[in-house]
Amino acid sequence: MKFRAMALAGASALMLSGCLLSPGQFTSQLELMKDGSFAFAYDGEIQMLALSKLAEMGSKVDETFEAECWDEDFDPRDCTPAEEAEQKREWEAEAETRRAKKAQEAEQMKAFLGGIDPSNPEAARELAEKLQRQRGWTTVEYKGDGLFDVDFSISGQLTHDFVFPTIEKMAMANSFVSVILRDEGQVRIDAPGFAAQGGGNPMQGMMGGMAGLAGLSGEADAEGETPPRIVIADGDFTIVTDGRILANNTDEGPQRHARGQVLSWSITPRTEQAPTALIAFD
Repeated sequence: MKFRAMALAGASALMLSGCLLSPGQFTSQLELMKDGSFAFAYDGEIQMLALSKLAEMGSKVDETFEAECWDEDFDPRDCTPAEEAEQKREWEAEAETRRAKKAQEAEQMKAFLGGIDPSNPEAARELAEKLQRQRGWTTVEYKGDGLFDVDFSISGQLTHDFVFPTIEKMAMANSFVSVILRDEGQVRIDAPGFAAQGGGNPMQGMMGGMAGLAGLSGEADAEGETPPRIVIADGDFTIVTDGRILANNTDEGPQRHARGQVLSWSITPRTEQAPTALIAFD
């Protein structure tokens, strides 16, 4: 019951966020150069919780009735036969409403996923095929429980903003890394997906909750139910540039690199601040 309750809470958060993508073990690098060229690479795990056991557990309609009563101090107590009978009548009367609500949530999730039905056993394979049709997704291998092993790389001229990941028809996907062009030759880089907690980002707060579930992944409850495998960001993110670094939140600051300077972040489940930097190309 402990895992089912946590799954319900996690699934509710998932619905509120639309679609939650989270990084697992990874290595990622962004290159930004004065000549306007850029290159971005991400090699590692990405989990879509809408395809995981967490969403499956959370989507189940609980059809087990259990009367609940409290005393004047709001402490649990045994219900009288009359109280139990009254609660059961109300519970049975709301059964159709509960099922209709779950059906509506299932349709909403399908819409958030660009038409992919998360309850379909072929959903993960369908998503992998969709991603491999998009430019940059060299490898997309499904490992089960909503977890994909991917190799993504793309390069070109930075003439517009860039966000990773983007998935066709999935407008609600949250970003791991964003590159935003500013006036006066400045570029702002943020990596909200590479922090598990703190930082004032609502996605990071949710990732912190997922970290709590991840700590229980190897356990089973009293009924022998194994919780879903939840991955948490664990890897390295670097920015290589020959531009002028105006601001960053690395521990050691810019370091020399063969192509200019490099900023490095080591990402762990304890990372509180999402990587960020501001670079000028005068």
